Amino acid sequence: MLTATHNLLIDVLSDLRQTTILWQLAVLAISLVLGWGINRLLLKRLPKPEGVSKVGLVGVYRVAFPLFALGLVLIGRAVLKSWYPVNLLNIVVPLLFALMLIRLVVYVLRQVFVPSGWLSGSELLIATTIWVVFALYVTGLLPDILDAMDYASFTVGGQQISLTDILGGILSVLVTLLAAFWLARVLERKVMAAGNLDMNLRVVLSKTIRASLIVVGVFIALSLAHIDITVLSLFGGALGVGIGFGLQRIASNYISGFIVLLDRSIHPGDMLTVDGRFGKVSKITARYLVLQSSDGTEAIIPNETLVSSTVINHTYSSRQVRIGIPVQISYQSDLHRAMEILKQAAANQPRVLTNPESKVFLKSFGENGIDLELGVWIDNIEEGQLDLRSDINMEILRRFRETGIEIPYPRREVRVIGGQPSV
Repeated sequence: MLTATHNLLIDVLSDLRQTTILWQLAVLAISLVLGWGINRLLLKRLPKPEGVSKVGLVGVYRVAFPLFALGLVLIGRAVLKSWYPVNLLNIVVPLLFALMLIRLVVYVLRQVFVPSGWLSGSELLIATTIWVVFALYVTGLLPDILDAMDYASFTVGGQQISLTDILGGILSVLVTLLAAFWLARVLERKVMAAGNLDMNLRVVLSKTIRASLIVVGVFIALSLAHIDITVLSLFGGALGVGIGFGLQRIASNYISGFIVLLDRSIHPGDMLTVDGRFGKVSKITARYLVLQSSDGTEAIIPNETLVSSTVINHTYSSRQVRIGIPVQISYQSDLHRAMEILKQAAANQPRVLTNPESKVFLKSFGENGIDLELGVWIDNIEEGQLDLRSDINMEILRRFRETGIEIPYPRREVRVIGGQPSV
């Protein structure tokens, strides 16, 4: 087949000297323009896909242009071959079919590797590279290029290495790692969906599976590339020295991450205070923890900090949290009435728990008034405290004004001794 295709390419080159090539170029140009126009019209007429149908319709959009162009070229070739040779169109047909198939396969691979975005950004480059290689094969130029790459060789450590060996090794590594990443993602999803396992254990298992499959994939890729695995001993020694000198903090973060996950002291969804930052644990990785605060900001905290410093876990053993609201009243106000108002203000809030019940304490006798504290319990601290404090304080202020209970403010009396009387 390759010899026949190569002879077909020679026939195309001979057609360049005749006017028959112009008819074939005209058919090709008209087919491409009409295919592009029909594709654009299809994109405008059809509704934008949503949901599950989006994957299938977007796949149709990917192959619409080469499919329409291929159909038009086939029609033009059938009409033209009755009068002129169609050697050029005979080569264009498999190239368009290959373009359609490659775009579809790469798009399917992109869906398989979701949510990783590397394939999405490289989809055009990958499809173009595969199509160019196929075009070189169809035209019979690929063997000549491979022979030239085999001729360009050099010696490394007593072993002869050619450009073909390097290219084959790179392709082997890419294919093997792609398979490892895909299998790791599938297993990660199954592990994370196992509801009977603790969340921290699921995270540890998923990270371990991913790392193990990547290591196995690297070893398999090196074997396929005919690279002696024993050379990695030198790399391992260099890596150990690097960790000992410059990467010890990074290694410490990874080790601390596995310690935190295995001892189950912190879980996704816990409310923590770390280095003065309060928030919800939105993500735990092998290197860092993401702490999301109520204002939407996210703090990335290295795992080493979680092990070496004090961490306040507000939801470690129970999600019930006590909130203290200080209030001050004047010495002339009715103390018992004020304490009753504070308890009623807490009872009117739906977020406040009835068990444990809210309590009011007389904390101290201040300089300007009596210091009270209302203690309430909630079990949804992730929703924040500020709105609850505001609602309770608004209710207290309203009831104080209705009952005449005074909230004091600092007062100062200044006396002038020994001054001259005014005239």
